[in-house]
Amino acid sequence: MSTRPAVLVSGSATGIGRAIVGRFARAGWLVGVYDIDAVGAERAVRELVAEHGAAAAVGGVLDVTVPEQWDAVIADFTEGSGGRLDLLVNNAGILFGGRFADVPLDAHLRTVDVNVKGVLSGCHAAHAALRATAGSGVINVCSASAIYGQAELASYSASKFAVRGLTEALEIEWRDEGIRVQAVWPLFVATAMTEDLHIASTDALGVHLTPGDVAEEVFAMAQPRRGLRRVLSPRVHTAVGLPGKVMAVVADVAPSLVSRAVNRRIARP
Repeated sequence: MSTRPAVLVSGSATGIGRAIVGRFARAGWLVGVYDIDAVGAERAVRELVAEHGAAAAVGGVLDVTVPEQWDAVIADFTEGSGGRLDLLVNNAGILFGGRFADVPLDAHLRTVDVNVKGVLSGCHAAHAALRATAGSGVINVCSASAIYGQAELASYSASKFAVRGLTEALEIEWRDEGIRVQAVWPLFVATAMTEDLHIASTDALGVHLTPGDVAEEVFAMAQPRRGLRRVLSPRVHTAVGLPGKVMAVVADVAPSLVSRAVNRRIARP
């Protein structure tokens, strides 16, 4: 097995995923750039190879809603990594904003397909490779929308609650196998996905995080936690940015009535 750590990131042609593969490549990891956008994935691989060397990146097409594509991608990536899969980052996701009844049903169902089934399929396909790699892990890109259901992002918020639940369950199940499972919780990030998003919560809170902010947090989360800290305080969820951290703390210490009141206030135009 190769000595070079390897990370596979879904939805990594642009945005948060692109920033994540760039951050890991700078640290000397082999990065797997997989995206439904074949042209974008190829371009990202070329850029990473030009900057970090021929062995820095591989990639290809991945529709996360197709389990067979996940199987093929895991096989392809581990063949090139010498059998290693140190980290899987389930980043691919979509978002449709607006009042629930005004958003077409197909958009809601597509959100569940990509954001929930895509993450579930990725974890399932990667399990054997993760188990075969000492000290491996999974980081699911969740959202502060999983703290309390968010108006005008109903299906997106629901999908991230599902990712939160899957993360928590697998953190317990896979811990004894040496696989660390975590979720990163950004609020709104300045990407193409939020560029045309005009809802009450973005008007109230703004869009202040960059893809680089999330990438730095993901890289920090990927570092090993050693000794008693790892045993007594396993870190499962990590919020990104001050507003998200405040929302997470409030949800932990205050009754749900408080979280509901805060989210109702944010949702008012």
